Amino acid sequence: MEGHLRLGDLPHQPDAITVNSRHLSRGGRPWFPIMGEFHYGRYPAGEWREELLKVRAGGVTAVATYIFWNLHEERRGVFDWSGDRDLRRFVTTCAELGLDVVVRIGPWGHGESRNGGFPDWVPATGCVPRTDDPRYIELVRPLFEQIGAQLSGLTRGHGGPVVAVQVENELHDQPGHLVTLKRIAQAAGIDAPLWTATGWGHARLPPDEVIPLFGGYPEAAWDTAHDGWPQQSRAHYFFGPGRDDDSIGADLRTTEVTGSDESHLARYPFATCELGGGMYTSYHRRPIIEAPDIAALGLVKLGSGSVWQGYYMYHGASQKIGALSTLQESHATGYPNDCPVINYDFQAPLGEYGQFRDSFRHLRLQHLWLAADGPDLATMTLTMPPDAPADTADRETLRWCVRSDGRSGFLFVNNHQPVETLPAHEEVRFAVELGGRELVVPREPVTVPSGAYFVWPLARPVGGSLLLTATAQPMGVLEGDEPVHVFCQTAGIPVELVFDATTEVEGPATVERDGDHLVVSDLTPGTGCLLRVRDAAGARAAVLVLDAGQALTAAQGRLWGADRLVLSERPVVIEEGRLVVYGEGSSDVRIFPAPPSATGTDGVFGLLPAATGGGRAPEAKVEEVRQAGPARPPVIDPASGRASAPTDADFEQAAVYRVTVPREAFTGEEEVLLRLDWTGDVGRAYIGGRLVADQFWYGPAWEIGLRRFREEVLEHGIEIKLLPLGADAPVFLSPQVQPAARPALELRSVTLVPVPRTVIVEDAG
Repeated sequence: MEGHLRLGDLPHQPDAITVNSRHLSRGGRPWFPIMGEFHYGRYPAGEWREELLKVRAGGVTAVATYIFWNLHEERRGVFDWSGDRDLRRFVTTCAELGLDVVVRIGPWGHGESRNGGFPDWVPATGCVPRTDDPRYIELVRPLFEQIGAQLSGLTRGHGGPVVAVQVENELHDQPGHLVTLKRIAQAAGIDAPLWTATGWGHARLPPDEVIPLFGGYPEAAWDTAHDGWPQQSRAHYFFGPGRDDDSIGADLRTTEVTGSDESHLARYPFATCELGGGMYTSYHRRPIIEAPDIAALGLVKLGSGSVWQGYYMYHGASQKIGALSTLQESHATGYPNDCPVINYDFQAPLGEYGQFRDSFRHLRLQHLWLAADGPDLATMTLTMPPDAPADTADRETLRWCVRSDGRSGFLFVNNHQPVETLPAHEEVRFAVELGGRELVVPREPVTVPSGAYFVWPLARPVGGSLLLTATAQPMGVLEGDEPVHVFCQTAGIPVELVFDATTEVEGPATVERDGDHLVVSDLTPGTGCLLRVRDAAGARAAVLVLDAGQALTAAQGRLWGADRLVLSERPVVIEEGRLVVYGEGSSDVRIFPAPPSATGTDGVFGLLPAATGGGRAPEAKVEEVRQAGPARPPVIDPASGRASAPTDADFEQAAVYRVTVPREAFTGEEEVLLRLDWTGDVGRAYIGGRLVADQFWYGPAWEIGLRRFREEVLEHGIEIKLLPLGADAPVFLSPQVQPAARPALELRSVTLVPVPRTVIVEDAG
């Protein structure tokens, strides 16, 4: 359906964004946004540019951010848009880096923020929030006018980066109010071609006014402390046309979700804003989210029809402490979940202090592919096999599907889910009828291992040739005189490429003609696995096939005048004139096409040295000041029935350690992490008596970035307070980290971890 949505740019606008019932378009061709959530108000403004470059390096093309009301108008009538609250500076920085922006203007936002982001004075006025109550609307109007002023000149009409606006969040029963908010926002100068609202919980949204956005998480910190895996999370590891997840926000709904009809959603493209980039830790539920849990969920949404991938969170952050109160979600303000006062790391692909996580690499692999094939994928629809699993209790049937436009497509396979291991599947082949022909892949049956998830191409162009099938995942295209199509091996399955018979292929492989097919086999994926492909007209292209490990180290971007692929064991960020390598190590960086300054070769890749560190890291001095008292007995919130977090008074019984950091730990503007390997319940870190970091212990080491506190750290040192985990604490922990005995409290080590940046520039000589 076309033209029915009250959305989109004016048609004559250059680079016009439009939307139909199937997908988004930009500049006249299909457009596939990749969106990552990053909260400007919870991160130091001086580090925004560096972190946004990391976000962009992960393949994210649009940054979504909440505008938390309580960060900007904590006291009624007194607005603060300075420093870390400078929305305009943040949006401008995104624009300078070529990133689109999606503003989530609320007024209610949630995001584990106190009162959902409302300042305390809003409910105290006696109005009925989140409705068209005139008393409430008159409170909202000045906020939107302030936001409009901040975004003045940055909207699409002025060539700015703001492509979408979300009104409210998780509001499921007030469609008229959403229209009211949209109209007030537009009157205040807040405008964008796309308007959105969260659609989960079978939300009743105003027809054709907003695009409903959906989500899905590998786990749910808002669930109870029961052992095992939340039931609703299972659905996100099965392909299918369903979009909704009624568990998100269920802890805050006062009415039961009824019905499952999604037929009205056919008017809108399948778009997401909250695919779990991780999960926060509530006091009573603290799951560990692994990288494959995140990436497999994302791949399932792509297979199921998503045309807009949105991750929450993509970059972790730290909650602010307000002038009047702490600003985290808590039992004290009527929420069912107690959250850390400061920590909002979310186990995200980029952490609370900009740490690169394994999930960053796993998601980037998908984003490299989408950068090339996303526009085509956006037009493709879902087809499920006849023997697809009937329900989410099925752990035996192999999960797969196809998205296609009738001529070309992609085959998706998922054999991974968290917690409950899925079995390997032997003797597997897939048969797909496409464009009037049957494609069978692979030619000989293979085993799909437990934990595997991947996408394979079907009848896709490689230059002027047609790649009918491939048992390798596409990773994008390096543009140039001879385009290079990059693939990677999946799940240990031998790589086999089948072209149409008019194609010629040369390179390190066995090439055989089989009827109207050209079969390429016996490849050894790696840095030297480059094939030359020529179509019937003589046009040339190339195919590069990496192994699975190399693929996870791959970054792509414009570097030194060419579109290049970079393989690096350490994280890299590509800018036009330089390559920034993060972390200590001595490994070379591999670059294809090889730059003139390469000092050696590995296959078709050039080598550039990027050694750093090597010396002994400075040591922190740790002194035990006080041993812990007895473990705190459980405290249960009467409203939610869930365990409550310790209070300030409880920390009078904490173990206390003083950590002294030597001045030589800080070099330049680079980050230094304080890493605490410990077991217990809750930890807090103070500098000069000020709380600067905290953690609900859940297994992984606790990391605190010291760069932002440098002068204070050198002057005061750091005070660490740790509480023991009680024998009967009613909290969920992932089984692999359960302490052998309780009460449990142990500080095993405190180390300083420098995060140097090595900058490589091309030698003009």
